[in-house]
Amino acid sequence: MKKILMIVGDFVEDYEAMVPYQILLCAGHHVDTVCPDKMAGESVATAIHDFEGHQTYSEKPGHRFAITADFESLRPADYDALVIPGGRAPEYLRLNQDVLNAVRHFATTKKPIAAICHGPQILVAAGVLSGRTCSCYPAVKPEVEAAGGTYSPPAPTMDSAHVDGNLVTAPAWPAHPAWMREFMKLL
Repeated sequence: MKKILMIVGDFVEDYEAMVPYQILLCAGHHVDTVCPDKMAGESVATAIHDFEGHQTYSEKPGHRFAITADFESLRPADYDALVIPGGRAPEYLRLNQDVLNAVRHFATTKKPIAAICHGPQILVAAGVLSGRTCSCYPAVKPEVEAAGGTYSPPAPTMDSAHVDGNLVTAPAWPAHPAWMREFMKLL
């Protein structure tokens, strides 16, 4: 059993938080979900992003997602791996220095990191993508490249994952099987 940290925030993509959380629990791992300014027992709002033939994804209200640990008492060294879901949460979570410091811990100690969709925005802000290759939602490609990373294009069906050392990334929730399979190999 590994102890895994998942960083979320309001309007995290519902499937990208809930499904990996349940997969990892089912596999016997312990997963703590945290959010800046939230305590264990609180929750975040989620959003469901869908691919319906528009120029970009659509967004619908999701479920409440439970926070299981206090962010303020977070000690990244206590965890074996990190999961960063996508959605809109990464765009503002990347402004929090404590979030970035936690991400840097996992990167510098080479612990497994799984990021999906817009999650790599946090990796960019933490400065850990230089010289690395990652997948992400295509709209995040310019940020990855501006940070010195290499963008790995997704499969047309958005169900592919990319592995670069301790980093497993994917473009969106259709990639859950590939993304979580590769992440669990690293665990």
